[in-house]
Amino acid sequence: MPMTRHGLEQMVTRSEKLSARARLSIYANAYYARLLECLGDSYPVLKRTLGEEAFNAFAFGYLQKYPSRSYTLGKLGERFPEYLAETRPDIDKATSSVIQGTVSWPDFLIDLARLERTIAEVFDGPGIEKTAVLSTEQLGGITPDKWMVVRLRTVPCLRLLAVQYPLNEYYSAVRQSPDESTIPLPTPAESHIAVTRRDYIVRRHDLSHSQYLILNALKEGRTLGDSIASVTDCCDFTDEELESELRQWFKNWICQQFFDSIILPSG
Repeated sequence: MPMTRHGLEQMVTRSEKLSARARLSIYANAYYARLLECLGDSYPVLKRTLGEEAFNAFAFGYLQKYPSRSYTLGKLGERFPEYLAETRPDIDKATSSVIQGTVSWPDFLIDLARLERTIAEVFDGPGIEKTAVLSTEQLGGITPDKWMVVRLRTVPCLRLLAVQYPLNEYYSAVRQSPDESTIPLPTPAESHIAVTRRDYIVRRHDLSHSQYLILNALKEGRTLGDSIASVTDCCDFTDEELESELRQWFKNWICQQFFDSIILPSG
């Protein structure tokens, strides 16, 4: 049963000039304004790409479907990329919203939201600042007979993204440019990004497709041998070239602190 005016007046005291219903409306508007502000802070590059009015329209729709249910506003936007995907226009309809002839506007926004949410989760989640990480000496100490059967455990803050646009470069360009400047949207191109945290700073690294496949396999707990085998059918390297590339990749990943330990086979 809807609350009567009399009942509302008992719960919310009226002021000298405003009824309880009018005061409640002001509180509600202020509450939503605060939530919209928090979502904008969580997705600053997406907000700037869309413009404030369009972003707030998306954000308001999101809050209607996924209202805040947590004591912390840090979780407020955790399903925003999901909401954008759920409300994405059909492909046929989306073709009328093509930017620069080839960029699918909905897909770009979803990818960008995914990147920003990942950055927020890595920033707030567990890091490696007070824990040991794998060193070059430890990796080099693996004996040849164990090399293909060991597992390298990735650090808890490492996240891997496969997206349809070179978002890393676009994200940096927007964050580093003045607010009034316009950054052109990138041309679609398969892109892979590693997001991690080091010294309490979230860091983003572009990956090749082969690098992404190996790291993703290692993150899933597969052996080093199986992880390397995942790229042999999709890369154009000779065995010698792949060996050289792998040596450089793992050297870089150790420096970037992607792994925390070696898991040796039992027995």
